[in-house]
Amino acid sequence: MELSVTAPALPRDPGAVGPVAARAAFRSGLAVPTAGWSRGYAQANLIIVPKDLAFDMLLFAQRNPKPCPILGVLDAGETTGPLLAGGDIRTDVPRYIVYVDGEKVAEPTDITGYWRDDLVTFIVGCSFTFESALQAGGISIAHIDQGVNVPMYRTNRRYTSAGSLDGRMVVSMRPIPAAQVADAVRITSRYPAVHGAPVHVGDPRELGIADLGKPDFGDAVRIPDGHLPVFWACGVTPQAAVMESRPALAIGHAPGHMLITDARDTDYLVP
Repeated sequence: MELSVTAPALPRDPGAVGPVAARAAFRSGLAVPTAGWSRGYAQANLIIVPKDLAFDMLLFAQRNPKPCPILGVLDAGETTGPLLAGGDIRTDVPRYIVYVDGEKVAEPTDITGYWRDDLVTFIVGCSFTFESALQAGGISIAHIDQGVNVPMYRTNRRYTSAGSLDGRMVVSMRPIPAAQVADAVRITSRYPAVHGAPVHVGDPRELGIADLGKPDFGDAVRIPDGHLPVFWACGVTPQAAVMESRPALAIGHAPGHMLITDARDTDYLVP
């Protein structure tokens, strides 16, 4: 007889949950987007590839730092490191995506069963990290206010290839009141390690996005009157490169379901 496992309940205030407790909740099966969690702590994207692809991935990130700012790397087979002290990269993200030959084959909450000793983990900066700073600056975050995942879109902008990896930029979008766009640019430009300033403001068609109501990842958000769509480079870009370049195996976080690290947001703030 199988025993059912009940995931922990969503906390009343996810922002008050520290990173160690947050990772423990995800390890226990809580699978939710992490926007608004663990105020003051940096969140991160993941891309995990076999060692024979790791140099190409590192070179891809080095050539395309805007969408792929590397915060840390776990060597082949390593499952923990300074950004998640005492944690486990295989279990401490709320949901993952497993790709085989570039095709999504699973969205597990635990990748222990897929783990191999040759897998290298890249921890990539995430724009969720600067959302607290935007809120502190009086700028509301639509996906947090509306209780949905951030919308993300593939664009028509290609990035510099590296070895076997090539692909198009992915962006996240936040509607910002027109009068506050300059403030949003100023605030986020001080966080270059987590994507920094926006890459585009306004007409999504200039990025090749036909319909903001149909994101490629995440959920659509309501755009109030007087707001402009503002687009930031997104750390899902390496996964888009995986889908296009089709390596035999790769693992990423499910978009919006990030690794909550022990690093402080302010660690990535520049004067």
